[in-house]
Amino acid sequence: MFRTRPLVLVAVALTVVLAACGSSSSDADKTTATQASSSSTTSGAASNAPLKILVSNDDGYSAKGIDTLVEALRQEKGVTVSVVAPNVNRSGSGGKTEDGAVKVTDVKTISGYPAKSVSGYPADAVNIAMNQLDIQPDVVITGINLGPNLGPAVDLSGTVGAARAAVENGVPALATSQGLATVVDYDAALPFILDWLKEHRAAIAAGKEPVAVTNLNVPSCDTGKVRGLEETTADLKGDLGAATAKQDCTSTAAADTLKNDVDLFLNGFATITPVPAKPAA
Repeated sequence: MFRTRPLVLVAVALTVVLAACGSSSSDADKTTATQASSSSTTSGAASNAPLKILVSNDDGYSAKGIDTLVEALRQEKGVTVSVVAPNVNRSGSGGKTEDGAVKVTDVKTISGYPAKSVSGYPADAVNIAMNQLDIQPDVVITGINLGPNLGPAVDLSGTVGAARAAVENGVPALATSQGLATVVDYDAALPFILDWLKEHRAAIAAGKEPVAVTNLNVPSCDTGKVRGLEETTADLKGDLGAATAKQDCTSTAAADTLKNDVDLFLNGFATITPVPAKPAA
């Protein structure tokens, strides 16, 4: 009689322990499932959120190039577009900023899209958008500039200067420029811009896109057509005159025989290059 009681007690104790363990495991599973569900919901919400694009330039808010860019981006699904640009043409201003107060005015692009004009430089426009107007973009696209920004012209470019301001504020940027010709063909740049956006969109939305400046230049072809896109390097120490010469879209020079952005562009290729966050000394 006395020997059976401890066995009963042990059995009861084991039952309680096992029940507790089962309950704990179940609760843990429920907690894990809840956390996974919450994580999935949050991830899904983030992936479904509109991609926020800030557009700026150095030719001014009323320029044809920025209007062409904005109207194309507006047609993309799941994006929001904000426009903040200089009130007048500020070409060739690089990364300059105003020392004093800058005025911000409500304006509209050529096609009537709401925008903000800034009485300062392109870099001011991006800085004010992000630090005063509370625009927090996922990516900044500048341009489409009137004329190429190649080789040694890169550090003189306000289009690139605005993109560099975006990077200083922690946001990746694409600077876009269109070659000169009898007719400046801004539409020629659009497929390359939109392809870049599609290729990088997932990384941008996930916050995994490198915070860097990418520089895109697209020829305007009086004859022939753009021969394709080439990833290359910028000839930052090259000849400025050569960098602004007329491009030849009928050239038959092979891409692999051309050594940098200027050579490729002048022979009819669109070029895409990484640009240092700071101008060369």
